[in-house]
Amino acid sequence: MPASDVASDDRTRIPAIPYGLSYFRGIRREGCLYVDKTRFLHALEQERFVFFIRPRRFGKTCWLSMMESYYDRNQADDFEALFNGTDVGRRPTSNRGRYLVLRFNFSAFNDAVATLERNFENYCHLQLVYTLEACPELTEPARQRICSQPTINDKLNALFLHAGRHGIPLYILIDEYDNFANTILAHQGPDAYHAFTHGGGFYRSFFATLKAGTENGSVERLFVTGVSPVTMDDVTSGFNIGANLSLAPEFNEMLGFTEDEVRHMLDRYRNLDVFDQDVTAALDTMREWYDGYRFAKAAENAVYNTDLVLYYLKHSVPNKPGPDELIDDNVRIDYGKLRHLLTVGRRLNGNFDLLRHVLAEGAADSAIATSFPQAQLDQPENFLSLMHYFGLLSIRGVVDGVPTLGIPNQTVRRLMYGYLRDAYRDVGVFSMDLVEFDRLTRRMALDGDWRPAIKRLSDAIAEHTGIRDYLHGEKVLQGFLAAYLSASGYFVFHTEMELAKGYADIVLAPLSERYPGMRYGFVIELKYVRRDPQAEAHLRAKATEAVTQLGRYLADGRLAHRYPDTEFKGLALVFRGWELVKSEEVTVNA
Repeated sequence: MPASDVASDDRTRIPAIPYGLSYFRGIRREGCLYVDKTRFLHALEQERFVFFIRPRRFGKTCWLSMMESYYDRNQADDFEALFNGTDVGRRPTSNRGRYLVLRFNFSAFNDAVATLERNFENYCHLQLVYTLEACPELTEPARQRICSQPTINDKLNALFLHAGRHGIPLYILIDEYDNFANTILAHQGPDAYHAFTHGGGFYRSFFATLKAGTENGSVERLFVTGVSPVTMDDVTSGFNIGANLSLAPEFNEMLGFTEDEVRHMLDRYRNLDVFDQDVTAALDTMREWYDGYRFAKAAENAVYNTDLVLYYLKHSVPNKPGPDELIDDNVRIDYGKLRHLLTVGRRLNGNFDLLRHVLAEGAADSAIATSFPQAQLDQPENFLSLMHYFGLLSIRGVVDGVPTLGIPNQTVRRLMYGYLRDAYRDVGVFSMDLVEFDRLTRRMALDGDWRPAIKRLSDAIAEHTGIRDYLHGEKVLQGFLAAYLSASGYFVFHTEMELAKGYADIVLAPLSERYPGMRYGFVIELKYVRRDPQAEAHLRAKATEAVTQLGRYLADGRLAHRYPDTEFKGLALVFRGWELVKSEEVTVNA
């Protein structure tokens, strides 16, 4: 489906990149780049009350802003200006401009625990007043009667009664419904979270009021977005007021960009002579770092992260080389919001082991739960499901009806290894100067000199006694080393890359598109033996096995085809417990 990128038919205008912009009216009126997703409104209208989850920075706010402009009766006169050239502009639905739209964004106010309820009340009151002031069908006495009620729930109940009596259909849009709840849970703990999401808590009462509005017919439609189903399950005892479309295949591409849409954008700017990069090479880079999100089992295509594509374009137009850092800081999930999921006291928990397992193996088989309460986040299938909703895991395939969840791209892989490093540091297991280590890995990529970086890492492992309780087996060792090697900004990082009918433990390819002078890559094979004096013969056998495997991996033509300008070296690293006892370089001719 082609992207509609300007509000008029002038195809020679250079559309501005709407990076960081989510106000639909502004994007359209200013002629910014706009990828048309309005075709999904037709299918969306088959449901009245909808819950839709997508990761951070995936275009949720812009989508709700578009819905507000389309359905709001107070914006009906602007329909042609805003929707000209879009799918829904060519074939509008019967609900166009029909509703009084009440929109909330629950990331828009301070979430300090002591003042949370008051700030919530004040914010909702202002949103309600703003909406009612723009509604010509409401008399001033009616507005006063509604707005003078003591709480937001009372105000909404008064609005619902008035709207039902006077035939004013309501559409309620809620963005980031779980934002402040997630923050409170992460930083204040489950007791503070439960206080407003359970029993008579104000947030639970708010959703009970909305549910009552849907039941009496005044709230005809409701659309809620967030990043996880946890809070919705807690505040409604399961999302029982509507349809959760987050895993529906027909809506897999509603947010995010398909590869065809990304290619269309690049071609558009290339044809306007403001994008001088090779389109195929740029798309290869973006695919490696930004693609791979598949939310539904039956979905045919994966999608690209919206923010990251616009971030890349912002640093490429007009005629710029692209971003120095391929990861936009805005897509990062604050580790503080995950800490409570990975640690208990000063110990790493089962969720941490799951995260480490997925990073080491590259995938995990698990059903995706549509809802689960906060109290059940320690169950493996719920934690993996949460990682899926966060965009940290994506559906790679389906075997016997069960999804295989894997890491979607390089950006997410680096973020997840960062969480491992943070968790190790959090419980006092290990920490290392990453600035110094980054300098050493630069030498690896530029000069092929791997010994200083590997020695620094192995010395640090030997020095930190806390890590010794965790080093038991090759996969654990691989995950630990990968957590720090992946921090380098000079490599594209892979684990378990399939080569020569085997799987290389770690592959480091130089990030040559950003650093053209860096031409060395590394294929690393790790071996581990226990600290047993009788294991010397076993150690030698492991070293021989590693060298043999590396010879096969380096000779695999797929490596040279994928990275044609890279000279790869094989590194056989053999650990006895926490001690690196053998390190050997292997060349392609070995």
